[in-house]
Amino acid sequence: MIHQACMSRKPWELPFLAEPQETAGIRNVIRTHLRAWGLGEQVEAAQLCASELVANVINHVGVGTPTTLAVSMSGTYLRIEVHDPDTRALPTLLQAGPDSEGGRGMALVDAVADRWGVQLRADRKVTWCEIATGLMSADGHSGGPRVTRAEAMLALYEAARLPRAATPSLLSVAMAEEVAIDVIADLLHWLRAHGRDADEVLDQAQTHFEAETETEVYA
Repeated sequence: MIHQACMSRKPWELPFLAEPQETAGIRNVIRTHLRAWGLGEQVEAAQLCASELVANVINHVGVGTPTTLAVSMSGTYLRIEVHDPDTRALPTLLQAGPDSEGGRGMALVDAVADRWGVQLRADRKVTWCEIATGLMSADGHSGGPRVTRAEAMLALYEAARLPRAATPSLLSVAMAEEVAIDVIADLLHWLRAHGRDADEVLDQAQTHFEAETETEVYA
């Protein structure tokens, strides 16, 4: 069977100097990591929160401040932290007017994130926020019932390929990918054996998949 803890999401950190030109790189790094974690739906919110937390350091602590971005899972929530060395300049949630040029940073974080706060440590301040992922567990998948059905099918398929005396073992994601390729190849053989156009079926499946994923993005 496939191990239900199927997505390794190890905490990571990125030290940098708090400068405006660093923001684009930070957004790119977040996008890359979250897509690798299977959390594509959280990318935009995470990028906005990280950008605003970094801007808060630039505006209220100073340009060039040594800063660290830390991203991890807090249960089933995505946690974003920005560490800086100033324990005096605390982020504040302000009610910015429509004509205000500033003061919207933490208001945006408050609107996008499910919760946020500040931790003071001996040598630094940690401003954090958490975004709900909808996962069942911190290392679970976010694909919904279709992914659950696919995992069950792959587990059965792998068991059928094993010698009778062998005991099915837990499949890693990499191993499951190899099994999935074999499943697809065997289905193409089955289609051809029954007089069906395998390429046409693949095109239909791809079109169906893209339509469903586009609906998920804009839902």
